[in-house]
Amino acid sequence: MGFFGKLFGKSGDKTPARQLAHPSQLLVGDIISLDDSFALPSQLRGQSLEVKSINSYEYEHSKELEWVLQGPSDELVFLAIEQDDQESLVLSIKVNRATVEQLFDLEQFSQLFDEPGSALLTLQEAPPQYEQWTGPQYRQNEFSRFGYFHQCDHRQSQLDDERGDSFERYAAMTDDEKFGIEVEVYEGGETDVMLCLYRPISDIRQYWPKS
Repeated sequence: MGFFGKLFGKSGDKTPARQLAHPSQLLVGDIISLDDSFALPSQLRGQSLEVKSINSYEYEHSKELEWVLQGPSDELVFLAIEQDDQESLVLSIKVNRATVEQLFDLEQFSQLFDEPGSALLTLQEAPPQYEQWTGPQYRQNEFSRFGYFHQCDHRQSQLDDERGDSFERYAAMTDDEKFGIEVEVYEGGETDVMLCLYRPISDIRQYWPKS
């Protein structure tokens, strides 16, 4: 069945379709359609994205979900929900070292890992595809937060620390709280760097449950 064929169930199905009204209800195979606002990067604007997998982050006092999304292109987009004064979407993409070197001075970027965790990062240059994923300046807001990464949905599976990957998390955010950077450093030194975009929940215009 094609990508858009999954939007529609077979005629004559007797099982009632799941009703989706919030991203927290998403399961693997569900599809969301995003707003066509120019406030969104071109990779997201007006796109339909399918949930390919769901991961869990386990911290000392909380568990958080990450939905891995994919649209017509091969690029993966990561979705999380942030609970603050109000809920917001956190849309993220992973970038490699070469891109980080373009975006920031590496000596300045490395201050994210120095105590007391008060790095101030200034954007050097954003390639066109990252212009709407980045802000002019970031202040560090998280230092060495320890957790475990699990390739499973904690709502459906028991989390086992021995099967999770331990990491330390570092993060920074722009003063207007529209853009962020998250860095996860795993045992052995493997490092993931994410560019994050904070958007209202209403940017998801439609939900399509897996047929």
